[in-house]
Amino acid sequence: MADKPKSTADPSTNPRGIPYAPFVDRVEDYVSSRAEVEGTLKSFQEMIAKYQFMEVNTQRRGAGLREKIPDISKTLETVRFLKTRGPDADPIEATFELNDTLYAKAHVPPTEEVYLWLGVTPPFKQPQEYYAEIYIQANVMLSYPIPEAETLLEGKLAAARSNLDNCQEDMDFLREQITTLEVATARVYNWDITQKRKEKAEKGESSIEGAKVSPNG
Repeated sequence: MADKPKSTADPSTNPRGIPYAPFVDRVEDYVSSRAEVEGTLKSFQEMIAKYQFMEVNTQRRGAGLREKIPDISKTLETVRFLKTRGPDADPIEATFELNDTLYAKAHVPPTEEVYLWLGVTPPFKQPQEYYAEIYIQANVMLSYPIPEAETLLEGKLAAARSNLDNCQEDMDFLREQITTLEVATARVYNWDITQKRKEKAEKGESSIEGAKVSPNG
């Protein structure tokens, strides 16, 4: 009889591999005596710090994607516009950003290819006479036929939107794990206080019983 295939999904993590925080239902499952409380609380605090670190990184990644998606979308719109222009169309006047406050104008004739700047936008963008320069994020400039450029940008836009959705999902997941650990910390701490009071009460009762017993019997 053939063995059943093992599931590749780890039930103890979310789809991006972030582990679930331990849920403390019964404190006794995690600590058996007050001597273990300090180590358990320290472990929980370390896990909270790790989740908070991941939360900050995920938040930054999401912010970067929110800035990137409009740029890719505008670039895709430009490529689709160039795709509609026939070889007999008149040149169009385009405005190129040279830096944050300086722009230049250029005439762009009909073209069958575009140059995608796959990298950080250079400080100076020189307009060319026979092609449009379009910038997205990577590390080199490459020439693409317009249909290929459109397909590439569509893929990048879809991936960026999917990654942004994943970032938001991970943010929600991380907040839930932090809350779970905070609740667990409170439960263990309260359990420790309760045990401490019980021990104190038991010692008090022992002292009272000892005082009632006469030394002479």
